[in-house]
Amino acid sequence: MPLNIDLHSHSSRSDGVLTPAQVAARAHAQGVDWWSLSDHDETSGLAEAAAAARDLGMGFIPGVEVSVTFCERTIHILGLNIDPGHPELQVGLAGIRQSRFARAATIAERLQDCGVAGAYAGALRYADNPELLGRVHFARYLLEQGHCKSLQQAFDRYLGDGKRAFVPMRWPSLESAVGWIRSAGGKAVIAHPGRYRYTPQQFDALFEAFKAHGGIGIEVVSSGHTPAQSKRYACVARSYGFEASRGSDFHTPGIARTELGGVPPLPDDLAPVWKDWI
Repeated sequence: MPLNIDLHSHSSRSDGVLTPAQVAARAHAQGVDWWSLSDHDETSGLAEAAAAARDLGMGFIPGVEVSVTFCERTIHILGLNIDPGHPELQVGLAGIRQSRFARAATIAERLQDCGVAGAYAGALRYADNPELLGRVHFARYLLEQGHCKSLQQAFDRYLGDGKRAFVPMRWPSLESAVGWIRSAGGKAVIAHPGRYRYTPQQFDALFEAFKAHGGIGIEVVSSGHTPAQSKRYACVARSYGFEASRGSDFHTPGIARTELGGVPPLPDDLAPVWKDWI
């Protein structure tokens, strides 16, 4: 049997709901052999995750998911097999968290204008790490208070791009993010490209710039991809010589399509991003 490798997941240190150790236990229970915790702009859960994985006899790859602005849109770059304590990486991530913290206060103000009281304190109850207070935490509060019937509806009504409580962010550049990851000894991987609303020309520009800056891989198989999109990004990997990655983008239990280790395998002809590690 091929190894079950899942290199994209989140804990309560960013916008997931389980602690790093709980995510490790769930990954193990789901039959994952090698796993990466890749919280948003944060590495504070990696020591706990690594220890839990070791105790369970499961392989572990330290990771992070870095927020980037490219062509006026937000994208995410995974850093895999990083040195979590590398100074250049940590300085870069600290700057992102500071910007996130400031944005959260503005989101709360805009929700107050929409008639949603107590949003900042309410969202904070869902965030283990106040520096990573983000839209999903506000969405959970909106759901709790009955302002919406689902997390998706919270984004559709209030928090999504262009909605009443949306606060745009200027994230670091693609060059900066890839540079931090490389300086920390990791491989930079484009996360779930199927989610980005780019034109074909903008996608070409993304892939070319990413490769020019030293990017290594692309997430071909993701819970956010349809089968057709996975085929498309397999072709992109072949065309650009990218290594391929696989990840569930797990955040919370109970959502079948994002269960740890549950996404399809990579195509056999692609070089996996983990080929040098496992």
